[in-house]
Amino acid sequence: MINKRKRNEFRDAGLLILRFGLGIMFIIHGYPKMFGGPEMWAEVGTAVQYLGIDFAPMFFGFMAGVTEFFGGIFLIAGLFFTPTAFFLLIVMLVATIQDLGAGDSFSSYSHSIEMAIVFLSLLLIDPGKYSLDKKLQEKRRRSRY
Repeated sequence: MINKRKRNEFRDAGLLILRFGLGIMFIIHGYPKMFGGPEMWAEVGTAVQYLGIDFAPMFFGFMAGVTEFFGGIFLIAGLFFTPTAFFLLIVMLVATIQDLGAGDSFSSYSHSIEMAIVFLSLLLIDPGKYSLDKKLQEKRRRSRY
């Protein structure tokens, strides 16, 4: 077992590994949605019908693909971390609601619930020191003084 001091030293490395792994997976999941074209966007966008939104499914499907694909890239880089985690949380909540509304089994919607929990948790943490957001904050801080 790693002692508490060492664990604190590895915290940022752990966040980097988490961001990298999630980022790769969301790039892979988002790629077919992002580049699938209008038919794919319309199909994915029907998920918002379970929220009572029955217009512009193509737009909402495209935005889901953009969020997953570019969200994965931003997670890896640790750039725009808070909005990225927020929008990915929203996508996962909509996916959960769609599966629940369709009467799917728990095994169908458990993944989106798990990912929603992860993104909610990441909103409460931060990207760690190995992120572009932290580098930009440091640069801004230095330029003020």
